[in-house]
Amino acid sequence: MSQPAIKLYGFPLSGHSHRVELMLSLLSLPSEFILVDLKQGAHKTAEFVDTINPFGQVPAIDDNGTVLADSNAILLYLASKYGNGQWLPSDPLGQARVQRWLSAAAGQLHAGPATARLAVVFGADVDTVAAISRSHALLQLVEQQLGQSRFLVGEQPSIADIAFYTYVAHAPEGNVSLADYPQVRAWLASIEALPGFVGMPRTAVGLQSQ
Repeated sequence: MSQPAIKLYGFPLSGHSHRVELMLSLLSLPSEFILVDLKQGAHKTAEFVDTINPFGQVPAIDDNGTVLADSNAILLYLASKYGNGQWLPSDPLGQARVQRWLSAAAGQLHAGPATARLAVVFGADVDTVAAISRSHALLQLVEQQLGQSRFLVGEQPSIADIAFYTYVAHAPEGNVSLADYPQVRAWLASIEALPGFVGMPRTAVGLQSQ
């Protein structure tokens, strides 16, 4: 019996949505992308909040009746259910190391590269100087880690890498240069070389416009 398509509620230029889209593709899972137009406030409508995500955010998925929101939570779910042990370590230490990076994705990555990009791509009123500074502080830590291992948690890719990939890859759109981070650039190339990789559309803004 074939796997029913997993419905992904998202927005094409949302890095959080792309995390899930990428994971679904890497796992070769059939999916259906359902546009939630953030520019029109579709994520705040009563219908979306009442039936999909009470927090009024994308992404969310509907896996044959199982509705789940939050990109990192969805990554954990998909890896645990469909990943055959390849995307989430089974040992306690490996799982803790993954969780460390998931926390950083929700914290420092969001406050740094994601926020810097938000200002340029979507015109958000944020402190861009501070966001860019936070971005480089984080990228220095990532560069250091990738000098010790090919991926964020060891020599095999995990959901930690998927949680980090999009906003790092698109950091130049928020005027965050990756020029000083050769390990980071090599890591991005390794992710992009994975079978089933799909990218997020790039916008010609920030450093990308040069």
